[in-house]
Amino acid sequence: MLERFCATILRPICFSLSFPCRIRYISKCASCLMDHENLLPSGRSLASFRLCSVSGYTTELLDIHAEEPKLHVLFIPGNPGVASFYKDFVESLYELLGGSVSVTAIGHVSHTKKNWEHGRLFSLQDQIDHKMDFIQHELKNIDAPILLVGHSIGAYISMEMFRRSPDKVIYYVGLYPFLALNSESRKQTTIGKISASPILCAALSSIVAFLGLLPRWASGFIVSNSLGKSWSSTAVEALCSHLLKYHTIRNVLYMAMTEFTRLSEPLDWVFMREKRSQIAFLFGVDDHWGPLQMLEEISKQAPDVALSIEREGHSHAFCCTEAGSLWVAQHVANLIKNQISSAD
Repeated sequence: MLERFCATILRPICFSLSFPCRIRYISKCASCLMDHENLLPSGRSLASFRLCSVSGYTTELLDIHAEEPKLHVLFIPGNPGVASFYKDFVESLYELLGGSVSVTAIGHVSHTKKNWEHGRLFSLQDQIDHKMDFIQHELKNIDAPILLVGHSIGAYISMEMFRRSPDKVIYYVGLYPFLALNSESRKQTTIGKISASPILCAALSSIVAFLGLLPRWASGFIVSNSLGKSWSSTAVEALCSHLLKYHTIRNVLYMAMTEFTRLSEPLDWVFMREKRSQIAFLFGVDDHWGPLQMLEEISKQAPDVALSIEREGHSHAFCCTEAGSLWVAQHVANLIKNQISSAD
């Protein structure tokens, strides 16, 4: 989603930044072809937005709580780490699970509407530590087991959280996971160069901040026309309210720089093999952040990990469309239902 956002912001000012199905663990997802109109009840529960102090940092949360939850799903976003982007996904997931599972989406530090941290920059490791503190302090008293779901770099963060809390977490789902660098991706190369340059980061952040000074109707018009009609009103609102800020984009780019450094290191395949029955991944067909080469590598290094490919035409930024949010929520709901069934 990061490169799509960069292109969205820069486009108005005229500046721009075959897989063999032989792996037996891949779900064809044929059963996921659904009638969207009949999938959810007409009056679904709404996620509540709240602020929470985690490690002394003001943190944005989206919550829906079940009365007697069987599980507590903790969702970790990608980069940008704005929880509001995932509102449709969170609400759909809650409804598809029949209100039996609590769902919380936690935003990244300083990827926020207000500049709560006064311009401080936070690395990938800072964000991992922040999410661990949330589990250890905010979720320590809940009785329900914790299930982690992460998107993009959030899948990497969630995996690190799973490694550090194997007793608290019972299952992990990585959506369109960004787990390693893709040397064949020109977009990653471009973003890597931009994020490594303080001058380019400051310039891009200043341009974004200028657009954020426009009236909301004007910035909304620019964003909507740049993105086309595919993005949901929820996603457009999240972008206008959170990302058109100097402090947010500086943190998005700084986190990206530290991602490129960290993800040059090899994955912990030993841990993944040990927890293979508690891990599932969803990959996209044409996703340079989570290419199908990574799916093949996981199948070789950690056999029996649940691997699926989404073939319905949704993108890496699934949360930015209502159809993508609903489809991925259905996929995750099916995984969770299977987990609950096996535990009973």
